Amino acid sequence: MKLSAIALDYDGTIARNDVLSPDVRHAISVLRTKGILVMLVTGRILDELRRVAGSLHFVDAVIAENGAVVHYPDKGITSALAPPVPDAMLAEIRRRGIPFRNGLSIVDTRADEAPHLLDIIRALELPWVLAFNAGQVMVLPQGVSKATGLKLVLDRQRVSARNTLAIGDAENDHEMLRLAEVGVAVAWGSAVLRQAADLLAPGDGPDSVAPFLLELSESGVMPPVSRARRHLFLGHTDEGREFSLAVRGRNVLVAGDPRSGKSWVAGLLCEQLIAQGYCVCVIDPEGDYRSLEGLPGVTVLGGDDPPPSPRELLRALRYPDRSVVVDLSQRSHEEKVEYVRALLPALNVLRRRTGLPHRIIIDEAHYYLHDDNAEALLDLRQNGYTVISYCASRLPASLLAATEVIIVTCESNPYEIDALFERCRGCAPMDRHHWDQLTHLPIGRAVALPVTEESGGKLRAFTIAPRLTPHVRHRQKYVDMPIGPQRAFVFGRPGSPAPVQTLRAFVVTVEGMAPALLGPYIVRGDFSRWIEDVFGDRALAHEIRGLEQGGRGADHLEIGREIVAAIRARYDLLDEEGVQP
Repeated sequence: MKLSAIALDYDGTIARNDVLSPDVRHAISVLRTKGILVMLVTGRILDELRRVAGSLHFVDAVIAENGAVVHYPDKGITSALAPPVPDAMLAEIRRRGIPFRNGLSIVDTRADEAPHLLDIIRALELPWVLAFNAGQVMVLPQGVSKATGLKLVLDRQRVSARNTLAIGDAENDHEMLRLAEVGVAVAWGSAVLRQAADLLAPGDGPDSVAPFLLELSESGVMPPVSRARRHLFLGHTDEGREFSLAVRGRNVLVAGDPRSGKSWVAGLLCEQLIAQGYCVCVIDPEGDYRSLEGLPGVTVLGGDDPPPSPRELLRALRYPDRSVVVDLSQRSHEEKVEYVRALLPALNVLRRRTGLPHRIIIDEAHYYLHDDNAEALLDLRQNGYTVISYCASRLPASLLAATEVIIVTCESNPYEIDALFERCRGCAPMDRHHWDQLTHLPIGRAVALPVTEESGGKLRAFTIAPRLTPHVRHRQKYVDMPIGPQRAFVFGRPGSPAPVQTLRAFVVTVEGMAPALLGPYIVRGDFSRWIEDVFGDRALAHEIRGLEQGGRGADHLEIGREIVAAIRARYDLLDEEGVQP
């Protein structure tokens, strides 16, 4: 993942006894010439920082007073982000003879004065809190921290916290390190902070930070971490344990038969990435991801409108807290292929320049990535691809080799199982016969293959977690497309069975049935079972199952109407003139 910004604590991290390390100052200049935003995030009062550090033009921004003040040296602009220190508090501190310094929104003194400060806050009934920093204690408004000030500067600069690295040494750096994608503690700092951090900057003092920063400037990407703090929850194993994937920028493959739940799994991953502040771009050939628009910051483009041009899409992705679903469901197959092949190189350029989107999701990837030119469409140095395919064997060998997470729903094709087995060969001792379990996975179950670190080197089966947003199959694809006689719903009408092969025909048939004929299907749960098994729509199946179970002994005609209404609401059935029947 691209490194776009670095947040540095001052005292104890890059400065000793007030003095900034000259080597660190040089390293900061190198970072800035590489286009990396460098911010100083300190508990110091701004005027004090100027006194000890001199000109602050060596950084892009200063977040002072532990997050309460922001200063842009090149522009000469200073903003207070929190209320000023109350006069009553200052008067009481002076009356008690406590030595202190105060800024716009902070009071700073020795840590041993904390009980007296707390007594003042309680007596004056003020919404202020104490924050410790080594041997000092600060009094701040509630909700103010280094993280709040850093987040505001990142938002103003249109830089994502997921492309930010933070380095600190003391108690007041915890929130800053937690906000950043990678939090680094210096080896000579707080033991508790070292334990909480993602990485340790080695050495014995501030001068040691310089080589660490220079190494980052050379790579331009986030350093790898052995222990990720952010995880994507996928479900529960057979032992009842949570099964999650660490967020590490790895390439992910979701494979399996058509209508086996692949898009459900991919949508689940998208939901959790978006919830944790990652920017995703979903290339959605069938409209299966439209419901993600129910999440904050998600926009769906395309669908009934023409898909966005690469330039329009890049504009939509210019904000780090926005995600985009490109719905290509109304385009022909040839148009989809042409569009995606033009879009992927443009996204690669954007990611190299800005680090966004953090993840590119490509559904039905075998349609676009199956020939000799496919490798040129991907930038595997950046990783961050999630591809979904029922024909993984057709994907480029380089993509499969670079894929570190493979999740499989039901896979009945022996050739595909063999291809996946070969990809995992060498990951751990494996018996090919055990892989036959992939052919028997029911809807709602999946397996993480041994190449996935979290699988523990084995086929790790799990029950897939529920989604936040519904998985709505696109009406054009599923309302009128025949599903084949083997999977048709057969209504046992007197005299002759009536197989129904489209969802629209199913709705029309149920609407016209007499209560006596509807009853047996409702009592047996046939309708919900068909919706789940054939269309893979577990959310709708769950809703219909509830109606069926509540309809035993009730008015079957009314239950039938409610089932039809649920399907209409879910799939927006329209007649040819666009009017709901």
